Amino acid sequence: MNSLGNLIGELCKVVLPITEESYQGNPDSSIAICTLSSLDLLKKIANSDILQNVSIVGRLLSENKGIDAIIQHVNQNQKINKIVVCGKEVWGHKAGHSLFQSHKNGIDNNRKIIGSTSPDPYLTVTPSQINYFRNKIKLVNLTNETDFNKIRQTII
Repeated sequence: MNSLGNLIGELCKVVLPITEESYQGNPDSSIAICTLSSLDLLKKIANSDILQNVSIVGRLLSENKGIDAIIQHVNQNQKINKIVVCGKEVWGHKAGHSLFQSHKNGIDNNRKIIGSTSPDPYLTVTPSQINYFRNKIKLVNLTNETDFNKIRQTII
């Protein structure tokens, strides 16, 4: 299944090229926003006054490299202590689900996210990085919420 998942992932890169996008906001903010697969929501937030109140806003498209990147980012930017997870869940990959499972349960000895039902939920971050993420970061679950004003009220 893992090699089939990799093959499908490579095919998707060719058929549906997706670029990773993130926008830097206020470097002194303790809040980050993850819009999961919602590109329009990401751009709306990036072009609004919300960006003055958050450190970074970006998407999460995969249950492995994307979560690794989030965990590495919060370990390197320790002012961040809250991530608001909003936008539409990533169909098939269930990246938001895996993000919450990694936060709740961590990873096993094979680096698999415990409790994840995603196709390829394996991380490369170190145990100390995942422990920092689990113990120092609060996740706010607004998964599938795309109403800009509701998200704005959570931030401001």
